[in-house]
Amino acid sequence: MSANSWRPLVAALADDRAREIYALVVLGRSVDEHLSTLSPGKRRRVLDSLQVAGLISPVDGGWRAESEVFRLALAAASTPVRPDGVARFFTDGRLPTYPSRAADRREVLAHIATRILGPDETLTEAEVTDWLAEITGDPVSMRRYLVDAGFLVRTRDGSAYCSAS
Repeated sequence: MSANSWRPLVAALADDRAREIYALVVLGRSVDEHLSTLSPGKRRRVLDSLQVAGLISPVDGGWRAESEVFRLALAAASTPVRPDGVARFFTDGRLPTYPSRAADRREVLAHIATRILGPDETLTEAEVTDWLAEITGDPVSMRRYLVDAGFLVRTRDGSAYCSAS
């Protein structure tokens, strides 16, 4: 099964008539009476959608519910990859919250510092602040954290910053 195996399941079960027929099959009841109330085209579409989805299969002139289809669809569905390392603190390139653990904070600050400045590069205070504003809601505090942690070095007059490498 593919990662999109759930789509035909949901499509079939989104149809009120198909859901009703499927419920009857699951309960082991006859579907003939309910199918006879449908036009031939609708009857065919309902049964086809349930079969294509793998929810039912024909057996001895009737229908059998196939519960395995749910397990297979879940197994085939892709699970989102959870970021690890410093990436786990960023969402769409932004740092929504500052990490609470000191080791995590240091790792995040080191990551930010390497993204801001290369070796032997100097930026003005405004450039550093503007860059930090792209990743955090409080660029001034982040700038201070980077200096306090020793990742950035500030000139005496505070007008420029360079990496502490």
